Amino acid sequence: MIDLDPVTLAVLKGRLEQIADEMDATLFRRAFNPTIAEAHDACHGIYHADTGATLIQGKSGLPIFVGVMAHAVRAVIEKFTADRAPADGDVFIFNDPYLGGTHLSDMRLIRPVFSAGRLFCWLASVGHWNDLGGAVPGNYNPAATDYFQEAVLIPPVRLYRAGVLEQDIVDIILAASRLPDTAFGDLNAHLSALDLGVARMLDLVAETGGDMLAAAMQRLTDISARQIRAEIAGLPDGTWHEEDFLDNDGRTDTPLRIACAVTIEGETLSFDFTGSAGACAGPVNISRATTEASVYVALKHLFPEIAANSGVMVPIRIHIPEGCLLDAKRPAPTGGYTETILRVIDVIFSAFARIRPDAATGNAYGTINALSLTGRRANGSQWVMFSFFGGGHGGNPEGDGLSHGNPPIATAIIPPVEIMEQAYPIRFTQWALRDGSGGDGAQRGGLGAIYEIAVNGDAEAFVFAERARFSPRGVLGGGDGARNVIAFEQEDGWQTPALGSKAVGVKLASGQRVRIETPGGGGRGLPADRAPDDLKRDAALGLTP
Repeated sequence: MIDLDPVTLAVLKGRLEQIADEMDATLFRRAFNPTIAEAHDACHGIYHADTGATLIQGKSGLPIFVGVMAHAVRAVIEKFTADRAPADGDVFIFNDPYLGGTHLSDMRLIRPVFSAGRLFCWLASVGHWNDLGGAVPGNYNPAATDYFQEAVLIPPVRLYRAGVLEQDIVDIILAASRLPDTAFGDLNAHLSALDLGVARMLDLVAETGGDMLAAAMQRLTDISARQIRAEIAGLPDGTWHEEDFLDNDGRTDTPLRIACAVTIEGETLSFDFTGSAGACAGPVNISRATTEASVYVALKHLFPEIAANSGVMVPIRIHIPEGCLLDAKRPAPTGGYTETILRVIDVIFSAFARIRPDAATGNAYGTINALSLTGRRANGSQWVMFSFFGGGHGGNPEGDGLSHGNPPIATAIIPPVEIMEQAYPIRFTQWALRDGSGGDGAQRGGLGAIYEIAVNGDAEAFVFAERARFSPRGVLGGGDGARNVIAFEQEDGWQTPALGSKAVGVKLASGQRVRIETPGGGGRGLPADRAPDDLKRDAALGLTP
């Protein structure tokens, strides 16, 4: 058994995290589409050679990706068994959401790292590609009833075989995209990130020895498991039930329940999603892998001091009923997975507000407001813009919620106005905080935002969002945040979608606008308990109570 002192372990942890961080940076700098290059809708991680379990994640990538990528690596391990065993120089690629979680827009590249002839670990790179076919440019199709209407599904296949490119695979993927040049650039950016990751891992193995490095990764996992057990043991035993709702499935305007019973028993923490809505026709279903990853992300928010690896999940039990929308089976559409995982996280946070009131935080705005715009340039070429937008976070023990932030699933960056206007024939006519949108309370919810976008030339708009029917909730007596408001400018004035938060193929004439008024966060504590100094500051800033 290799003895690792705390200093050595800390140094190795930092070195491993730096590898994932460098892979993040490489992809962000080389990707072609702004969703990766500017918004950082991507991530990288290091995974166990035999099980695919998460060992290390990058700090700049999306946390939800790190959680589901363990399932993606496991899918590759299970498919490519002994008779097709991975070789040095292999790279696997796929976007199957039923195996690797999330949705078809997220392309996954997985590469084994060999040292001294044996498989040492896996590296994974995932990023949101802007178009992979399907019925709707940009792939966010709220009217989809199966995955065929969302994008082209690529099963796990070898992109490189022992270092030799399978050009046919590249040709198939690029033929599926409306933006083949962008897709080709993103593909090569992922490959560059993996090349760098392999080189850095081999350097570290050579410097420290493979056995010592493997022991360090196992020790870090064991420490996380021990720490979260201790955290759970410090909480009261019992069961707490919470529920919240999605507006609809994009097809029928009927709310969909997300229910969760959180049970603490000694050092074990259980999440039971019995009572959640059944699988639905529209694309707010999520796979079992995605649901489990949502729990992982929620836990990392609740216990932020614990290192992010598979050890976090050791004392966690998750029950997902067969046939519910949290256990999607093909061909159920999953394009709007972001909206559903945000509601899963909301109900977990709401339950923990009762379990641990001192740490209670109001719900964040609960939607990414996925907007796709498409049209033809003067030369006849098609352009496709995809973007997401920020909103308010919940009031928390340390103060008011963050205004105009990203959702809890992401460390992504809201794409800058300058980049969007340079890349696409659009013009932002408004980008402002939405006064009065945060929930009232001793600590107020953060403000949402108002975005207004005019198109330069005829275009079509597609929006996939949530929280138009159900507000982000406050906690401990705090008020709810404002609901989402989406509108399109038409010849007869501004119109809102019939489904509130979802619309397909809205025609826009040149100069007409899309407006999104995003939700604020839920408040925390009774409004009457707001500190006098905070009230004075609100008045000085002109904020509406």
